[in-house]
Amino acid sequence: MGGKCPHRKVKKRRLSHKTARRTKFLLKGDDAVYDELKKPEENREALPVDEDLPGMGQYYCLHCDRYFSNVSVRDEHFKTKRHKKRVKLMMGPAPHTQLDAELAAGMGMPDNGPKLMSM
Repeated sequence: MGGKCPHRKVKKRRLSHKTARRTKFLLKGDDAVYDELKKPEENREALPVDEDLPGMGQYYCLHCDRYFSNVSVRDEHFKTKRHKKRVKLMMGPAPHTQLDAELAAGMGMPDNGPKLMSM
């Protein structure tokens, strides 16, 4: 009794498959999605037909930056808690940008305040 599992290598293959699957469709950052949502409806481009994307790239959720295989799947996604949280996040204040991160790290211009006396 005991000993190593004979199917140990299968588990490793499955994990690498999951990683490859996660990175198959790279998602935009929060700040890029926020900027896209702030554009007026007239300035947004029509979705091009792309054979590599699910549903030929025609069924897209702008808030979550995800493509869906058909209309019914996309409409079900609109009812989920995950989508509703994402909409609420995108309708709030602007997310942090790279400039904010650099200023917080002290890499931006120093702000020493107004000069008190000039000589």
